[in-house]
Parts: sequence; C-alpha cells; structure tokens
Amino acid sequence: MTGVERGSGRSPRVGAVSDPDSLPPRRIELAVGLGLRAGVSADRIIGAIREVAGDGVVAVIATIDRRAEEPGICDAAAYFGVPVLRYSAAEMAAVPVPNPSERVGSAVGTGSVAEAAALLAGGGPLLTAKRVVDGVTVATARCVRLDPGD
Repeated sequence: MTGVERGSGRSPRVGAVSDPDSLPPRRIELAVGLGLRAGVSADRIIGAIREVAGDGVVAVIATIDRRAEEPGICDAAAYFGVPVLRYSAAEMAAVPVPNPSERVGSAVGTGSVAEAAALLAGGGPLLTAKRVVDGVTVATARCVRLDPGD
C-alpha cells in the first residue's frame, strides 16, 4: 500500500486545516436597510451604517424606491462598493417586521422601510432591529442570497 486509502473516494486536500475551530471567524455579510429623509449626506449615512453594522461586511444597501437615487445613498453605496436595491412600499408592507411604525406607514405607505428593506435584500434573518443614528434609520439582515438581486 502507498499510504493513500483505497476506496475513500476523497482526494487529499492541499493546505487543509486540521482544526477548523482554529480558523478566524468569518465575518457576516449584511444587507443594510435604510430609512431617511431626503437630503441626508453620505457622511451621515456611512457613519450610521458603520455604527450599526460593526464588523459585518456590507454586501448590499436597500431602501424604498422613492429614496434609492438620493445622492447620499448612492455615494454611501459607492463608498462600500455595493449596489442599492429598491423596493416599493407595497413590497415592503408585505414583509412581517418586529417594529412597524404607524407614523412611517401613513407617510410612505408601509410601516417599515429599514427592517423590511434589509429582510427583502438579504433573504436571511434580521440581525439588527432598526436603530436611528444621526437621523438615519438602519437595520441589518443576514445576506444569504448568492446575488442580492435574486
């Protein structure tokens, strides 16, 4: 025998780690949902995302369709190197969220923008419920889609 097990059906792995627990933890990819008023600067948006997302990797930014082309959002997305996904109020209203707002519902037609957008864009569970940081509402969900536009 040559030292390679017969019938194992597996090839030896090059560079395999004998103890997977010794690997550094993989950072979570996040879908970031945003709710905000018109005219908010990219600096405020970036700061709010960084505060809420922590060490997570921003994979996509999502918001309501009427805010998706705001310069602050577009510039923040460019900063993180991610796309901006837009959803209609009707799409967001169909998503169950833990913290709906009657005030937001009467203003834009859905009780949630940040949480619903994060959930729609990521496809995974909500990781951070909506938080307001410097006038920007931010929520995060685990990004489980191969392509955030799926």
